[in-house]
Amino acid sequence: MKALLRIAGLHVHYGAIEAVKGINLTLHQGRITTLLGANGAGKSTTLLTISGVLKASAGSIHFDGMEVHRLPPHRIVAHGIVQVPEGREILTTLTVRENLLLGAYRRHRHKTEIAADLENVLGLFPRLKERLDGAAGNLSGGEQQMLAIARALMARPRLLLLDEPSMGLAPLLVQEIFRTLRKLNERGLTIFLVEQNVRQALKIADDAYILENGKTVLSGPSAEMLNNPRIIQAYLGG
Repeated sequence: MKALLRIAGLHVHYGAIEAVKGINLTLHQGRITTLLGANGAGKSTTLLTISGVLKASAGSIHFDGMEVHRLPPHRIVAHGIVQVPEGREILTTLTVRENLLLGAYRRHRHKTEIAADLENVLGLFPRLKERLDGAAGNLSGGEQQMLAIARALMARPRLLLLDEPSMGLAPLLVQEIFRTLRKLNERGLTIFLVEQNVRQALKIADDAYILENGKTVLSGPSAEMLNNPRIIQAYLGG
């Protein structure tokens, strides 16, 4: 398997507070990897550092062999790493269509490609097609999450980072979101998933890492994690 993303010895600080303490991660191309842990373990910090929103204090991040941890966020997006942030962060006063087109801002000259991509994401999320010219702020929570994912797809990612996509959603909508993620992965998209629903994350993912207090304490195939007594006790209500 090809290693698409490698993180080595990553440290990240918020002022004097060290949030990530020397972690090592490898994401393989074409697979779903999940990063799990309690609140404050450093999961979101890790994603934001990959995206360039936060800067590493030490360590390195390589994407497809290229060093990316010193690049600004827009350059990282141009290389194919795109994040769906926690809380969705859609632009509520703009229409659904305008939000989607903003996802393709760096390709604004390629209008034919963008039109085709728009049709593709609307095929994945038919509810958005029905509300295409309505204000994004009028969407339900589940529809807003669909919009956030669809907007990220408009950037044509090679690696999709997702931070808590099920947060605040009803169980049926969570199932719909995760079915779509599996479909995207089956089409070849590599996914790095931070998720509070540990059981659901382990079921959909191929590989898993567990963070505690900014350090990796467990890693391995997700199927094995589902049967690990430590994971069952800490996260699955065993």
